[in-house]
Amino acid sequence: MGVSTAVPDRGIALVTVDFPPVNALPVSGWYALADALRATGRDPAVRCVVLAAEGRGFNAGVDIKELQRDSGHGALLGANRGCYEAFAAVYECEVPVVAAVHGFCLGGGIGLAGNADAIVASDDAAFGLPELDRGALGAATHLARLVPQHLMRALYYTSRTATAAELHAHGSVWRVVPRAEVRGAALELAAEIARKDGSLIRLAKAAINGIDPVDVRRSYRFEQGFTFEANLSGVADRVRDSFGKEPGA
Repeated sequence: MGVSTAVPDRGIALVTVDFPPVNALPVSGWYALADALRATGRDPAVRCVVLAAEGRGFNAGVDIKELQRDSGHGALLGANRGCYEAFAAVYECEVPVVAAVHGFCLGGGIGLAGNADAIVASDDAAFGLPELDRGALGAATHLARLVPQHLMRALYYTSRTATAAELHAHGSVWRVVPRAEVRGAALELAAEIARKDGSLIRLAKAAINGIDPVDVRRSYRFEQGFTFEANLSGVADRVRDSFGKEPGA
């Protein structure tokens, strides 16, 4: 259980997340993931990273139970900062990151996949932000990298999910494959990338990040301020207690 790193082939690092039962990460898990991604990116032998997960789904976001056990704001602040660091570590990894997504990719999973350089997904993968049902906000920055603006807003406001096939149609998913093949397909893409010159691929990653129209770190940090406001005002607790429904609805 936790975050592990392996070298399945020359030039490729495989970072795997495993937090049963649903890969809802505690604060320490987000930091561990950030550390693993930054370490692999610094390794001169690595030319591409595959980010994958064990279990039922790719990622279910923040461990809500950890937040509920804390009577103050320490866990919330930790989760905010941990997610911020993990998402940034994907984006700022010195080499391309391929996300191998299976099952559910929700909340924080969108932050990870949305900041990846490429996504390979299983045919049963579902992508979405159920934040409004959990008394939270955030990661619209990253969902906007996966779908057009108006679809992003509709998905965000309704807490609905999009399928891997839908994201493939929008061009944000590279390939859709059966679940049993998703990691192999991601490693196949990573191998193609890893055949490039190591120094040049790092320059390419920095150059592409430099021309992005949205500063993802600043944009996501702006969103996080509203998440904290929702908690300070008591809105977050009320929404979580009512399962995201307006009282009386």
